[in-house]
Amino acid sequence: MKKIICSPKAPKAVGPYSQAVEVNGTLYVSGSLGIDPSSGQMLSGVKEQTVQAMENLKAILGEAGYSFADVVKCTCLLKDMSDFKEFNEIYGSYFPQDPPARITYAAAGLPLGGVVEVDCIAVK
Repeated sequence: MKKIICSPKAPKAVGPYSQAVEVNGTLYVSGSLGIDPSSGQMLSGVKEQTVQAMENLKAILGEAGYSFADVVKCTCLLKDMSDFKEFNEIYGSYFPQDPPARITYAAAGLPLGGVVEVDCIAVK
Protein backbone atom coordinates (compact mmCIF):
# COMPACT_ATOMS: atom_id res chain seq x y z
CA MET A 1 0.00 0.00 0.00
CA LYS A 2 1.28 3.46 -0.92
CA LYS A 3 1.60 6.05 1.87
CA ILE A 4 2.26 9.73 1.13
CA ILE A 5 4.70 11.44 3.51
CA CYS A 6 4.60 15.20 4.13
CA SER A 7 6.71 16.88 6.79
CA PRO A 8 5.81 20.38 8.01
CA LYS A 9 9.53 20.74 8.86
CA ALA A 10 10.51 20.62 5.17
CA PRO A 11 9.50 22.95 2.34
CA LYS A 12 6.29 22.25 0.50
CA ALA A 13 6.66 20.62 -2.90
CA VAL A 14 7.26 23.14 -5.69
CA GLY A 15 5.30 21.04 -8.18
CA PRO A 16 2.83 18.18 -8.51
CA TYR A 17 4.74 15.62 -6.44
CA SER A 18 4.92 14.34 -2.87
CA GLN A 19 7.84 14.96 -0.53
CA ALA A 20 8.09 11.19 -0.18
CA VAL A 21 6.18 7.99 -0.83
CA GLU A 22 6.50 4.82 1.24
CA VAL A 23 5.72 1.42 -0.25
CA ASN A 24 6.38 -1.94 1.45
CA GLY A 25 9.11 -0.68 3.80
CA THR A 26 10.86 1.43 1.18
CA LEU A 27 10.78 5.22 1.28
CA TYR A 28 11.29 7.19 -1.94
CA VAL A 29 12.17 10.80 -1.10
CA SER A 30 11.85 13.44 -3.81
CA GLY A 31 14.68 15.80 -4.63
CA SER A 32 15.42 18.24 -1.84
CA LEU A 33 16.63 21.75 -2.54
CA GLY A 34 18.29 24.33 -0.30
CA ILE A 35 14.99 26.01 0.57
CA ASP A 36 14.45 27.27 4.10
CA PRO A 37 11.11 25.74 5.16
CA SER A 38 10.22 28.63 7.47
CA SER A 39 10.65 31.37 4.87
CA GLY A 40 10.14 29.39 1.66
CA GLN A 41 13.24 31.09 0.26
CA MET A 42 16.18 29.48 -1.51
CA LEU A 43 19.39 30.01 0.44
CA SER A 44 22.46 31.31 -1.37
CA GLY A 45 25.74 29.46 -1.79
CA VAL A 46 26.61 25.82 -2.20
CA LYS A 47 27.43 25.30 1.49
CA GLU A 48 24.18 26.81 2.71
CA GLN A 49 22.06 25.02 0.12
CA THR A 50 23.76 21.67 0.77
CA VAL A 51 23.19 21.88 4.53
CA GLN A 52 19.58 22.93 4.04
CA ALA A 53 18.88 20.24 1.42
CA MET A 54 20.26 17.59 3.77
CA GLU A 55 18.30 18.99 6.73
CA ASN A 56 15.15 18.93 4.60
CA LEU A 57 15.82 15.27 3.74
CA LYS A 58 16.40 14.56 7.44
CA ALA A 59 13.01 16.10 8.31
CA ILE A 60 11.21 14.05 5.65
CA LEU A 61 12.98 10.84 6.65
CA GLY A 62 12.12 11.51 10.30
CA GLU A 63 8.47 12.20 9.51
CA ALA A 64 8.28 8.70 8.02
CA GLY A 65 10.21 7.07 10.89
CA TYR A 66 13.47 6.67 8.98
CA SER A 67 16.94 8.16 9.40
CA PHE A 68 20.05 8.61 7.29
CA ALA A 69 21.19 5.20 8.58
CA ASP A 70 18.31 3.68 6.53
CA VAL A 71 19.30 5.39 3.27
CA VAL A 72 20.56 2.97 0.62
CA LYS A 73 20.80 5.24 -2.45
CA CYS A 74 21.13 8.96 -3.18
CA THR A 75 21.11 10.92 -6.39
CA CYS A 76 22.90 14.26 -6.15
CA LEU A 77 22.62 17.08 -8.65
CA LEU A 78 25.04 19.99 -8.77
CA LYS A 79 24.74 22.98 -11.03
CA ASP A 80 28.54 23.22 -11.14
CA MET A 81 30.88 20.27 -10.61
CA SER A 82 33.53 22.66 -9.30
CA ASP A 83 31.36 22.64 -6.13
CA PHE A 84 31.84 18.87 -5.76
CA LYS A 85 34.49 18.99 -3.01
CA GLU A 86 32.56 21.48 -0.88
CA PHE A 87 29.30 19.58 -1.41
CA ASN A 88 30.95 16.22 -0.68
CA GLU A 89 32.37 17.33 2.68
CA ILE A 90 28.94 18.42 3.93
CA TYR A 91 27.07 15.48 2.38
CA GLY A 92 29.55 13.03 3.91
CA SER A 93 29.00 14.41 7.40
CA TYR A 94 25.42 13.08 7.25
CA PHE A 95 26.68 9.54 6.56
CA PRO A 96 29.54 8.95 9.04
CA GLN A 97 29.29 5.15 8.71
CA ASP A 98 28.32 2.86 5.87
CA PRO A 99 27.37 5.56 3.35
CA PRO A 100 24.73 4.70 0.74
CA ALA A 101 25.30 4.07 -2.93
CA ARG A 102 25.32 7.37 -4.79
CA ILE A 103 25.55 9.04 -8.14
CA THR A 104 26.33 12.71 -8.70
CA TYR A 105 25.47 14.58 -11.88
CA ALA A 106 26.10 18.07 -13.16
CA ALA A 107 22.76 19.63 -14.07
CA ALA A 108 22.39 22.56 -16.46
CA GLY A 109 19.67 23.98 -14.24
CA LEU A 110 17.79 23.13 -11.07
CA PRO A 111 14.37 24.31 -9.86
CA LEU A 112 14.14 27.85 -8.46
CA GLY A 113 17.77 28.58 -9.34
CA GLY A 114 19.17 26.02 -6.90
CA VAL A 115 22.75 24.83 -7.09
CA VAL A 116 22.22 21.54 -5.18
CA GLU A 117 19.46 18.92 -5.16
CA VAL A 118 19.55 15.54 -3.41
CA ASP A 119 17.04 12.71 -3.37
CA CYS A 120 17.21 9.36 -1.61
CA ILE A 121 15.77 5.91 -1.16
CA ALA A 122 15.61 4.43 2.36
CA VAL A 123 14.71 0.90 3.42
CA LYS A 124 13.58 -0.49 6.78
